[in-house]
Amino acid sequence: MSGHSKWSTIKRKKGAADAKRGKAFTKLIREIATAASLGGGEPDSNPRLRLAIEKARASNMPKDNIERAIKKGTGADEGGSYEEAIYEGYGPGGTAIYVEVLTDNKNRTVGEVRHVLTKFGGNLGASGCVSYLFEKKGWISFEEEGIDGDSLLEIALDTGAEDVVEEGGTVDVVTAPGSFESVKRALEEKGFQPAGADIRMEPSTTVTLEGADAERMLSVADALEDLDDVQSVYANFDISEEEMARIAG
Repeated sequence: MSGHSKWSTIKRKKGAADAKRGKAFTKLIREIATAASLGGGEPDSNPRLRLAIEKARASNMPKDNIERAIKKGTGADEGGSYEEAIYEGYGPGGTAIYVEVLTDNKNRTVGEVRHVLTKFGGNLGASGCVSYLFEKKGWISFEEEGIDGDSLLEIALDTGAEDVVEEGGTVDVVTAPGSFESVKRALEEKGFQPAGADIRMEPSTTVTLEGADAERMLSVADALEDLDDVQSVYANFDISEEEMARIAG
């Protein structure tokens, strides 16, 4: 698939420390609570909740935390609710940035997002200013080592996947959002257990960044992901292997 985002690959290269800075549990709890609020507390009948619980378990979140988040979402436990919002803007080098948030205070959140973008030479834009550059896709990722790639490819395409991408030590199955659940289930039934699965926004084109723009864009992404209210950050940039090595070194 031409022009697909390499941001997930870049994050893997940057190491596990980012996951800690991302305050993963806080974000997962908000997603579980919101999914339960919107679609009910039964994972079997709520695909969004089921996916959120799978992510929480993959992050070793205790069962009690998951159950409390579901109760909060369904109103069984007291606590504030979260509102979904999208913020769009521009980063270094003209990069398009698309930010998904869950917040209990939009005024606070928009101020925090605007501050991060401005700090690193970007700016917050109007609703819709970059969303047309992104498309929602399902991604199901597998570790490349030891996997039967031919069999996975055949099953994935036969069950409705759009593409299979090999990059950075992983094999990623790309689907339309509506096919995500059925493709994932078919692969699992054949013994392919994903290392990760998500529905996310993918850019139609990418901007290659170098030098100061590359460094600032990585700082923007890190700072946005560190905000408690921010669930996901998508950006249409790419950085070469050589440039990543320079920045890391």
